[in-house]
Amino acid sequence: MRRRAVGAAALLAAGLAWSPTAAAAWQVAAAAAGETPGAAPDTLVLAVDLEATEARYRVREQLARLEFPNDAVGVTSSVAGSVVILGDGTVLPGRSRIEVDLASLESDQRRRDRYVRRNTLETDAYPSAVLVPTEVRGLDFPLPTEGERSFQLAGDLTVHGVTRRTVWDVVARFGPEALGGTATTSFTFADFGLEIPRVAMVLSVVDRITLELDFRLVLGAAGAGFETAGPPR
Repeated sequence: MRRRAVGAAALLAAGLAWSPTAAAAWQVAAAAAGETPGAAPDTLVLAVDLEATEARYRVREQLARLEFPNDAVGVTSSVAGSVVILGDGTVLPGRSRIEVDLASLESDQRRRDRYVRRNTLETDAYPSAVLVPTEVRGLDFPLPTEGERSFQLAGDLTVHGVTRRTVWDVVARFGPEALGGTATTSFTFADFGLEIPRVAMVLSVVDRITLELDFRLVLGAAGAGFETAGPPR
């Protein structure tokens, strides 16, 4: 189910190191945006690559027609946003936001998709899931501009009108001007006021939702924000 993989889950943020190479790239981006180089030399904006990022939910279910349990997986590439961090790794929540268009989630069954949209997520009333990153854990600064690292990202996740603090396990691959990876978190249906699906064709559903984000974040101009990444497609 990976389109361009990356890994999952999001985010995120802190991935790009503040190095001479990154600093030079930032100055180029700032100049292109009409900003003054050096105005915020310790600020990094990591914008979601709209063409290489994918969000998923994963829920274990037992269908009446199957002998063994299987995972119901819904996928969307409608993900947008950016994460803003300081050179010491401090996340700026007021300028950081990742948004997923829940109405565009698709699985291998249209009937399931309609049910999830109308009855579980109620996307007419709550069309998006929003993550506001607040803290990066387990990364040393300055960060490398190559290689792979594992860390955690804490953030406030809003789903179905409910906001809760979540912690995402992240595996990211670093480059001088971008990073890609996987971010994953999980929670119960009740945590976000969601009802467990109950339909005749489904014998049981495990009360655990796993969210995965396969992401690629690219270095943007300091001072840029969510608007620069554009709305979900």
